[in-house]
Amino acid sequence: KIDYDSPKTSLMNLLEAFIIFASAVLSGMLFFLFPWNSNKLKLLLSLSGAYLFAITVLHLIPEIYSTGDHLIGIYLLAGFFLQLILDYFSEGIEHGHIHVHHHHGKAIVPFTMLLSLCIHAFFEGMPVGGTHNEHTSDMLVFGIVIHNIPIALALMSLLSQTGIAKSKSILLLSIFAIMTPLGMLLSAYLSHAQAIDLSSYYQKIMAVVIGIFLHISTTILFESSENHRFNLQKFGVIILGTLMALGTVFMF
Repeated sequence: KIDYDSPKTSLMNLLEAFIIFASAVLSGMLFFLFPWNSNKLKLLLSLSGAYLFAITVLHLIPEIYSTGDHLIGIYLLAGFFLQLILDYFSEGIEHGHIHVHHHHGKAIVPFTMLLSLCIHAFFEGMPVGGTHNEHTSDMLVFGIVIHNIPIALALMSLLSQTGIAKSKSILLLSIFAIMTPLGMLLSAYLSHAQAIDLSSYYQKIMAVVIGIFLHISTTILFESSENHRFNLQKFGVIILGTLMALGTVFMF
């Protein structure tokens, strides 16, 4: 059960924020160092989707229902449909879809997609800064890091196809990478300031983010079998992601 009376230290919040920021930037930079194809990206997505889905089912959903608020499912559904809307504008880059837009025959940077991706990342960070359950916090941080690796690679692949300078691509990647830490730090500030009813606020925000996780993870897993054909390699990666989640939930 979440303990709202013993907030994490500011140092811990800053460390988690740095880990998430650095992981997204470094993952994006890997695009320039190693050859990446769609199959490798899909395998990474399958790993992250399986891990997110497993920790959501095994730990996050039971935690938010443990408070006894049976209406919490409304917020979970709200998060699911919020991501459905964000998906429309982001065009599914959160689960590996890369769509290059052209204007008068020239590829352009899709700023609407970037904005949607940043909103998604900001919401993901809020429960990390707000929860005072270290186990939950560690799982969320690890889940976001795993989730951000393929997103960062897909984003850099998309930006490279628009033909913009590498420096501008890294700047846009950094803007995406900082959004989750900003959501964390805002939430942590509200937590320390005691500005609102924390137990009500964070429970609902957590439910919204769980809804987002459910949408993203299930979409990835449903798409992991192309043309409804069994793919042993992807199935093995999904099993690995699930085992990783089982380890973090039950062993630590």
